[in-house]
Amino acid sequence: MSNTPMAANPLTRAVLEIDEYVSGLGWDQPARLFALVDTARLRAEQPSLADRLGLDGGDEAAALTPIEQDEIPAGKPLDEFLGTIAWPDAVTGCALTVERLMLPPSAEAEVPKNLDEAALTKWVAEHPERQEVRMTVAVLRDGARESALRLREKDSPTEVLTGSDLVPGLAQALTATFED
Repeated sequence: MSNTPMAANPLTRAVLEIDEYVSGLGWDQPARLFALVDTARLRAEQPSLADRLGLDGGDEAAALTPIEQDEIPAGKPLDEFLGTIAWPDAVTGCALTVERLMLPPSAEAEVPKNLDEAALTKWVAEHPERQEVRMTVAVLRDGARESALRLREKDSPTEVLTGSDLVPGLAQALTATFED
């Protein structure tokens, strides 16, 4: 049974469940992709898989079940990889966890002009105010979205920030995986 607190809606619960799972693996992890499926439908249509996943029907609050997908290919840019994904109809949504370095808004004015991507990445990695963050972003076919952010320096389940518009670019990229 998960230690994830009860959240307001199934998508938020799924995001927090994924965040809890990935946090148990530690930091410095590769990006991870998850399909989100309707738990009741999964139990009805694939009871043996539901049994293997431990979905005994006792937790009706878990309306969405995250299923981790194959490893994301190393060395392939994330946006290119996401552009290759097509989900079957049984998948209600998807989620992605990724670790990144971020700077506070106050550092924005310090960014040197005309840096290529590699130089900018190096500059951010060497900045004294950088913070490591794990982002878990999920979207549903109907356009609903949710995110969870966890800072490495505040690595605690009670310090996870959630919200629907925390990582809009990544949410949009995940939403595009459901477009025809």
